[in-house]
Amino acid sequence: MKGKLYLIPTPIGDSRIEAVMPQGVIDVTRNLKYFVVEELRTARRYLSRVRVATPIDELTFFLLNEHTQPEELEEMLKPLLEGNDMGLMSEAGVPAIADPGAMLVELAHSKGIRTVPLVGPSSILLALMASGFNGQNFAFVGYLPVKPMERRKKIRQLEQRSRSEGQTQIFIEAPYRNIQLFKELLLDCNEHTRLTIAKELTSGDEMVVTKTIGEWKKLPLPYINKKNVVFVLLA
Repeated sequence: MKGKLYLIPTPIGDSRIEAVMPQGVIDVTRNLKYFVVEELRTARRYLSRVRVATPIDELTFFLLNEHTQPEELEEMLKPLLEGNDMGLMSEAGVPAIADPGAMLVELAHSKGIRTVPLVGPSSILLALMASGFNGQNFAFVGYLPVKPMERRKKIRQLEQRSRSEGQTQIFIEAPYRNIQLFKELLLDCNEHTRLTIAKELTSGDEMVVTKTIGEWKKLPLPYINKKNVVFVLLA
């Protein structure tokens, strides 16, 4: 009998684990011995905080990140094929959403392995919930292009799609590029387009503010440099 692949959420802020993670998820996590993780140090720290039953040094970890090669995924599935349950963890938030863990989940399905998604915090959905925007028609588009001209073109495309379809657009950026992206949004979007800045969700530094582009232009730059931010836009 094959094991189950549990998709384990991890905290995205500095809140107490009990405040953002259901007890059932903590209980499942505590009893696993095999983990696929994005960042080993972060994973070990989290498992220590939830007081995993097996000593940390006796757990088995596989590293899955943007550098992982497809042929390495087969090795990660061996414990599951041998009947052991396994946990897949992102560095922060839910695995397989804007996260390389999706590759392992896809392969698990092809091998007939049951995947079990567990409840936990997702900055993408939390930002949408707090924005007040259309929650029935939305798209998460991930990172925008890095090159300035391509990025500004993408911003205009997203705004146009939002306007024509009433679709909320959700995107993120590397923390050190937040300010530049924010400035480009102010330059390229219509003054009546609404923009939500959702910063450091579930942490003591949390901020969620929704204003029109015209209103944002009248305010000082928000303190989002090198912060974890989700941008939500509705034209």
